[in-house]
Amino acid sequence: MKVAVVGATGLVGSAMLSILEERNFPLTELIPVASEKSVGQKVTYRGKEYSVVSADTAIAMKPALALFSAGGNTSLELAPKFAAIGCRVVDNSSVWRMDKGKKLVVPEVNGHVLTKDDYIIANPNCSTIQMVMVLQPIHRRYGIKRVVVSTYQSVSGTGQKAVKELMDQRAGSAENKVYPHRIDLNCLPHIDVFQDNGYTKEEMKMSLETCKIMGDDQIKVTATTVRVPVVGGHSESVNIELKNDFEESDIRALLSDQPGVVVVDNPSMNGYPMPLDAEGKDEVFVGRIRRDYSQPNTLNCWIVADNLRKGAATNAVQIAKYLYNQGWL
Repeated sequence: MKVAVVGATGLVGSAMLSILEERNFPLTELIPVASEKSVGQKVTYRGKEYSVVSADTAIAMKPALALFSAGGNTSLELAPKFAAIGCRVVDNSSVWRMDKGKKLVVPEVNGHVLTKDDYIIANPNCSTIQMVMVLQPIHRRYGIKRVVVSTYQSVSGTGQKAVKELMDQRAGSAENKVYPHRIDLNCLPHIDVFQDNGYTKEEMKMSLETCKIMGDDQIKVTATTVRVPVVGGHSESVNIELKNDFEESDIRALLSDQPGVVVVDNPSMNGYPMPLDAEGKDEVFVGRIRRDYSQPNTLNCWIVADNLRKGAATNAVQIAKYLYNQGWL
C-alpha cells in the first residue's frame, strides 16, 4: 500500500511520519510530497531516507492513501486530484470540514459515519478534537445544552516560523513577523482572521465543527481562542451546561472509560493536566472537574492535548487505520 504524506516537511507532516512509524502502519511505500521548492529534500522514515517529490509525481505513483497537511489552498486544489485516481485523502486543513458532502471525523467519537464511498475526509481543528473527546461521553449520558470554552493555544499551532519567533524573542529579538504583536511574555486573543460577527475564524470553527462531529445542531458553543507563549500543547477551560443533573463522580467515571482520554484530577497533590506533560502523547488529558455553582446542571473542566499529535497527525492516522480496518485501503 502506497501512502503519500502531502506537506511532509512541515511540523504536522513530520508528526504524521513519526506516528505512521510508531504505529507500524501497514504501508509498503512512502511518498513524501511538498511544494516545488522542497522537491529533492530528504525525509527519514524507519531509518531510510526518502526524497520529497511533487504532487504530480505522487499522483502518477497512484497511492492508496494521502495524508494532507499543506494548507487550505493546496488541499482545495490537490485533494480532488488524488481522490480522482481512487486515493483516500485525509485532509488536515479547514477547507472541507463544513462541506456537507464530506465527513468530519474523530474516530473515537464518530468514526462510524465513515463509508467506503468517502474519498476526501476532513480532520477537525486541533482545539475542537480535544474538546469533543471529553464532551461526547458526557453528552451521551446527560445531553449537553451549551458549551463556553476559552483556549490557551501553543505557537506550534501556527507552524515552525511561529516557534522560531517565540524562541528568538525569548533570546532578545524585538521582531514580530508571524503574529501582529509580540508573543513572548504575552497572550494574544486572536487566532486566525476576525469575522464580521466579531469572532475569529478559529472560534467559529470550534462552534460549527463541534455540532457536526457530535451530530447535534442543538448544542450551543461559544469560544474565545487565545495564543499563549507555549511551544507545544493546547489547553482549554470548558464550561458545560447539561440537560440533566449529574454527579461529579459519574463524570469522572465516564471520562475514565472513554478511549483516548486520561483523567488527571488530584488538586490536593497539584495534579492537573499541563501542556508539558501532554507533549509527545496521543491522549487527551482532563482535570479540574468540578460543579459550576453559579447555575444548575453545569460543570467546569480543563482539557489539554498535544496539538500536533491528537490535535492533528494522530487523529489523521487513526482515521487512516479505521479505513484500513474496514478493508477500504
